[in-house]
Amino acid sequence: MTRKYDLYQVDSFTKEKFTGNPAGVITNADGLTDCEMQKIARELNNSETAFIFSSNSNEYDVHVRFFTPTNEVPICGHATIAAHYVRAIKNGFDTVRFYHKTGAGILPVDIIKENEDYKIIMTQGKIEFGPSIDGTNKEELLAALNIKDSDLLENYEIQIVSTGHSKVMVGIKSIEILNTLQPDYNALSKLSEVIECNGYYVFAVDSNEKDILIHGRMFAPAIGINEDPVTGNANGPLGAYLVHHNLVKHNNSVFKFKAKQGEAIRRPGIIEVEVKIEDKEPVEVKVSGSAVIVFQSEITI
Repeated sequence: MTRKYDLYQVDSFTKEKFTGNPAGVITNADGLTDCEMQKIARELNNSETAFIFSSNSNEYDVHVRFFTPTNEVPICGHATIAAHYVRAIKNGFDTVRFYHKTGAGILPVDIIKENEDYKIIMTQGKIEFGPSIDGTNKEELLAALNIKDSDLLENYEIQIVSTGHSKVMVGIKSIEILNTLQPDYNALSKLSEVIECNGYYVFAVDSNEKDILIHGRMFAPAIGINEDPVTGNANGPLGAYLVHHNLVKHNNSVFKFKAKQGEAIRRPGIIEVEVKIEDKEPVEVKVSGSAVIVFQSEITI
C-alpha cells in the first residue's frame, strides 16, 4: 500500500528565494520510519529536514524531528522556522503560540502574523556552557580552520555552548578573515570526535552595517554539513555566550541583536536573537526570522 507525504522546500531567515538556509519539511510524517526519514533527508540533501508528527499528548501540539543527510539531530533553528512557517501558511493561522516536542524538550514556538505574512519565534532549549577549547585541541582547531592565534578576538575564549544542540564559539578579528576561511573539513570532523561537539561557529563583530552586530559562518562536517548558511542553533547560544562573558552592553533584562550569515556561500540571511537576562546571566534564548516557500511536492513511498 502506497503512502503519500507532503513535501515543502523552504528558505529560512530570508524573504528572497534561493538565499537564507534551505530546509525540507514533511508536514504529515505519521507512519514514516527512522530509516525512511533518513533516506528522505539524504535525498533532499538540505542541512536539515523537519518531519512533523501528530501529537499524542496534551502537553504539546506537534512533534518535530530533524535529520541531516547523515543522522538525526535534537533540534534545528532554521528547520523549526521552516516547519512552523509552512504550518502557518497551510492553516491560515493568526498570531498564536504552539508547543512542539523536540529532541531538546517541549518548547514554545510563536507564530506572528504581520502584513499578511508570518514571522516565527523559536524559544530554544536549556542554556549550557561546556568546556573551553585549549591546549592541543585549540591548536588542532586553529590548524583545521587555517587561522592563527593572532586572528582570534582577545578575551573571547573558545568555548562549547548549547541551547539544545552544542556549537564551538570562535571569535575572530575581521569579516575579511571570516569570508576567506578555507577549513579542513576532515580535520574538523576528527576533532569533533574528541571534543564531542559537531558544530563550529566562527564569528566576527566588526560589522559595518548599523543594525547587524555579528557576521558568522558555521561548519559541521561531522554530521554531513560542511557549511550551514544561517544557523539558529549557533547564533542563539552565541547570544548567551556574549552575555555570560560580559562582552556586550545590556540593561540586565534583555539583550537583542541581529546576525548575518551565509554571505561567503552566496546564501545570505538575517537572524534575530533575544536573550532574557536575570542577575547578569542569560536564562532564555529566542531566535526569530521569516521564511519563503520555494516549492511544494509529494513523495510516494
